[in-house]
Amino acid sequence: MGIQIISISHKIAPLHVREMFAFTEEQQKHMMQKITEHLEVSECIVLSTCNRTEMYVYSDSESKGCVFNLMEDTLLGEAGAQEEEDIGNYLLFYHGEKAIHHLFQVTAGLDSMVIGEDQILGQVKTAHKQAREAGTTGVYLNTFFRMAVTGAKKVKTETELSKTSVSTATLALKVAEEELGTLKDKKVLIIGATGKIGGIVLMNIQSLHQADIYVTTRKNKLIQTKHGNDDFTTIDYEDRYNYLDQMDVVISATSSPHYTLTYSKMKKQLVTAKRRVFVDLAVPMDIEAKISAVDDTCYYNIDDFTRIARENNQKKLREAEAASGILDEYELQFEQWMVFQKSLSVMGKVRDNFVKVAEHKGVEKAFDHFFYWVRENNTPEDLETFFHCLNH
Repeated sequence: MGIQIISISHKIAPLHVREMFAFTEEQQKHMMQKITEHLEVSECIVLSTCNRTEMYVYSDSESKGCVFNLMEDTLLGEAGAQEEEDIGNYLLFYHGEKAIHHLFQVTAGLDSMVIGEDQILGQVKTAHKQAREAGTTGVYLNTFFRMAVTGAKKVKTETELSKTSVSTATLALKVAEEELGTLKDKKVLIIGATGKIGGIVLMNIQSLHQADIYVTTRKNKLIQTKHGNDDFTTIDYEDRYNYLDQMDVVISATSSPHYTLTYSKMKKQLVTAKRRVFVDLAVPMDIEAKISAVDDTCYYNIDDFTRIARENNQKKLREAEAASGILDEYELQFEQWMVFQKSLSVMGKVRDNFVKVAEHKGVEKAFDHFFYWVRENNTPEDLETFFHCLNH
């Protein structure tokens, strides 16, 4: 009985495994509705990002093993991964207090590849909204996710964790700058600039006021930036290969299940000899990794940011400790709320009995009856705890 989580994340699962679990919104909705059809599971939320896919459920079942089996079957079934060898080695399971702790850490960015990154908070909120719209969440997971978001917001306002935030989007520009020495006057192509990550890349590179920016768009979709800046050239997605030879940096961050750039087509276009950087921020991958075989070409994907992320994380460890202290308070509040929520029927019975005795024998006798019932139905240890609480 309680909250349970199954997780595939960057912590132990390599990119090729995470790609298998990069679900569309429709797939996420299907999984949530499918698992809540079982009597053992009453609520479900699926969180899917480029670095993690996680299923959160609330269950009244006393058999957590049965629920975990249901979750695993649903997740692997949707991914078509039931027959994958050793796939179980990449699954993490959380239950009870550990599950509660996990979501609070995730939402505040403390479990991310880049500690304190900002994108995860919005992704958690989106996952919660999606589950509400699908009708697969209720009082337990609604309260759980709301409190996790509230705790994460307090972390961001009361610590320096997010004030020096570095996300995978900003790391993409950092590696490009390291490889080329500078982005000043460099031509940068962003494929998928209308998406969340691509939009952040665009906003960040605009703030540098140095690069010559090109962005792609499908179906003439309008690209809007936060401050209304339009200091970039928009090209049709179908023409992307025609511009590759000019580019110094290409960053792709789409939700496409297929490559946006294939090796064979890229190689034909790259005729000018110069150093180039290709950065793939997508899961599944957008850019065919074989491009790294082309002379003077650097290629990075989401897993290649581990070194840079580690350096960044070392600087944030002190702030992360302060953040954990804040989250501990919210975790405790949620656990207290959950115990009360589960005990509402018991409290109702006790209250009704107390009122009944009070009506016939008076309030004093009702209290005597209540304390006698407490004494007769609890261990000495529980009684010590009960009276210790009353004394405070």
